[in-house]
Amino acid sequence: MAKAKTKFVCQECGFESAKWLGKCPSCQAWNTMVEELVKLEKNLKTLSLTEAVSIPQSLKEIKTDNEQRLATSMGELNRVLGGGIVPGSLILVGGDPGIGKSTLLLQSSQSIASLGYKVLYVSGEESVKQTKLRAERLGVDSLNLYVLTENQLELIEGHIAEQKPAVVVIDSIQTMYHPQITSAPGSVSQVRECTAQLMRIAKSKGIAIIIVGHVTKQGEIAGPRLLEHMVDTVLYFEGERHHTYRILRAVKNRFGSTNEIGIFEMKERGLEEVNNPSELFLSERPLEVPGSSVVATMEGTRPVLVEVQALLSSTNFAAPRRVATGVDHQRVALIMAVLEKRIGLFLQNHDAYVNIAGGIKIAETGIDLSIAVSIASSFRDKSIGKYDVYIGEVGLTGEVRAVSRIEQRVMEAKKLGFQRVIIPKRNLKGWNAPENIQVIGVQTVAEALNIAFGG
Repeated sequence: MAKAKTKFVCQECGFESAKWLGKCPSCQAWNTMVEELVKLEKNLKTLSLTEAVSIPQSLKEIKTDNEQRLATSMGELNRVLGGGIVPGSLILVGGDPGIGKSTLLLQSSQSIASLGYKVLYVSGEESVKQTKLRAERLGVDSLNLYVLTENQLELIEGHIAEQKPAVVVIDSIQTMYHPQITSAPGSVSQVRECTAQLMRIAKSKGIAIIIVGHVTKQGEIAGPRLLEHMVDTVLYFEGERHHTYRILRAVKNRFGSTNEIGIFEMKERGLEEVNNPSELFLSERPLEVPGSSVVATMEGTRPVLVEVQALLSSTNFAAPRRVATGVDHQRVALIMAVLEKRIGLFLQNHDAYVNIAGGIKIAETGIDLSIAVSIASSFRDKSIGKYDVYIGEVGLTGEVRAVSRIEQRVMEAKKLGFQRVIIPKRNLKGWNAPENIQVIGVQTVAEALNIAFGG
């Protein structure tokens, strides 16, 4: 009898090795190599072109039909998905434990089932009765929503063939296993094979499949990076467990934009949509306090007003601290260098703390001017106008560069009662400012600070 061959697979990145290694050469993680059996395929049949199911077609001759998306009753979820769930798509949802992934999917399943579509909710972590208890708390009771507790993928595939649902939810992919794979559930091989099998089911039967993925300590979805390449859409459910607000963000979407976000509030009876996030983020904003300013940022096609807070305190250490929450700390260090070199603010002996209030994370550079104004306000211990909004990207020479979608940003500021908006001077061209709000263009950070402090 032939000796069974084994290999060692990294459980973080999927790197394979013929021998055990303490440290993975690919992802540099320690003690992640797990031994797995190598499955040998015998008597493989070579298919001829006459047996092929698919044939090459001219791109110009291919006819497309406008796929009817499954629009849920949750507008924030539809926004992130690009208008709804596309039939035959494979969607991956990741997030920290207890953040509300199962709650979101159970509520969205209820909204789809209420439209007359059949939904199959497969749980590998909860029993049917446990799922029922959670559904009762959330008010989920549709007759078209079917619940299944199963871990073996072949049995799940049989239930899908029998039920013929429009949407299938797998909670979670780390609990599923394929009997032909020798490794344990949750391993790289199991996760990869189960996801590939679910992808074939989704594409061949036109069923939308949503899978939940666990995340690592670094906040990334556990398993090989190949997992994110295989699916059509990757959604991250973000937020602090001790806060009530949650943000659903798309990091990959083949059927829509990856810049959109959906904002929810976790309440006793589940998640509720937040239709006006700007009002939410500014609801607890202190007025006429040094170190606080407001910026109008863009999240996809939605303008959002957020508060930028800065706190500077003197330090006796040679290397002052630079701490940023919700924004790239390297960007904060760059802006502080511009303020010190171009404006003359002596910041070398001050610790700096910058925070985006509300727990939102902002990656765009249009927030630079607001960060600069907040830091200068805290350094001078002087407040700025409580009805001012600052928008613009800051360059290394101290100039304020133009940003996109300036009209939507200004209209959002006007809607919330702000009276003055300071924007890059180049953004003044090509549009007319609305009434009852003053729009001021600046070319440099020095000009913006003079306006902010009445200089």
